[in-house]
Amino acid sequence: TCKNSFGLKDGDVFACVADAGWITGHSYIVYGPLLNGVTSFMFESTPMYPDEGRYWDCVERHKINVFYTAPTAIRSLMRFGDEAPNKYDLSSLRVLGTVGEPINPEAWRWYYEVVGREKCSVVDTYWQTETGGHVITNYPGVTPMKPGSCTLPCFGIDAVVLDSQTGKEIEGNDVEGVLAIKQP
Repeated sequence: TCKNSFGLKDGDVFACVADAGWITGHSYIVYGPLLNGVTSFMFESTPMYPDEGRYWDCVERHKINVFYTAPTAIRSLMRFGDEAPNKYDLSSLRVLGTVGEPINPEAWRWYYEVVGREKCSVVDTYWQTETGGHVITNYPGVTPMKPGSCTLPCFGIDAVVLDSQTGKEIEGNDVEGVLAIKQP
């Protein structure tokens, strides 16, 4: 899923700033980028040390093209305002990814507008340890972006909503239930 989810290209520098010991870390710091022949930027620290510009300094210095982090980190950095990201040259960025939890629309917009300067695709990924890779996400330049939504199932995934009481499939818009994967 690494190549399609992030639109990886030859020469890319991919930064997944998750802990390397977590499923996100070894899937998207080690295996994904390296199997696709792109440079993987490893980051082991906090985005707040020595100051709130740490991530953005890394992007500028290493010409990172794809940046993948958690909404919690984005919300933490938002509280410092726009000054830190605006101090750095982030023009190398092409794709901004989120992982680990749903991203709220306000954080999504800040990430898109301030960090991505309204030029980057924001890829909101949904998956879990048991799936081993993304199961629902938008693809950069292919599928639409929607603040606060991971959008559409990945190729080959048949996602459905089930009634939490009966287990029967529910169809339609604005329905609530349990997300399930029918295929593969």
